[in-house]
Amino acid sequence: MKRVLLAAVLCVSAPMLAMAAEGTNQDPFTQGSVEAGSAKSAACTACHGPGGNSANPEWPKLAGQSARYISEQLHRFKAGERQNPLMQPQAAALSDEDIANLAAYFAAQPPAPGVGSADAIPVAQKLFRSGDAARGLPACAACHGPTGAGVSPAAFPRIGGQHSVYVANHLKAYREASKGELKDGNYKIMATVAGKLSDEEIAALASYVNGLQ
Repeated sequence: MKRVLLAAVLCVSAPMLAMAAEGTNQDPFTQGSVEAGSAKSAACTACHGPGGNSANPEWPKLAGQSARYISEQLHRFKAGERQNPLMQPQAAALSDEDIANLAAYFAAQPPAPGVGSADAIPVAQKLFRSGDAARGLPACAACHGPTGAGVSPAAFPRIGGQHSVYVANHLKAYREASKGELKDGNYKIMATVAGKLSDEEIAALASYVNGLQ
């Protein structure tokens, strides 16, 4: 299968730009310290890799991810609202300050680029950029941005460059969740969207966003 890098220019995360402009190592959204987060991140590298760029495609890259999103998810793991046998014990041991610092640290790290398949473009590009009004599918870019960088103030996560296996697994989990009683908020939005996607569309979208920079 022919593979192609969908974009050649690396993007700097919005939180990283904001910190540079302010001349500080404190994240503008969580008020966490990048330096303190770096010191606390050693245990995270076992799964998420150095600087948050995981090598295992089933474990997400955290580098360049929205600080607010990371903070929100760690709090959900800690509270038991999000279930994962590996993450819950890790999050349970973290203080609110630890979570803010880790979120700031990973948000400030440069994400490693991914590679998408050219075969995914015909199916995924329209869905990502424009959605499908006939099926009530909004464009992925509406929440995640044209390059998949996400929207930090709204805690919409970065998906550009994310492992395709991880993305596909989560879209399928959202699709399965759409068959039951849906939670409120962003979870409900994603489950509703994923519930309308076919296996082919999920695979194509997962590959496509992996190649976004």
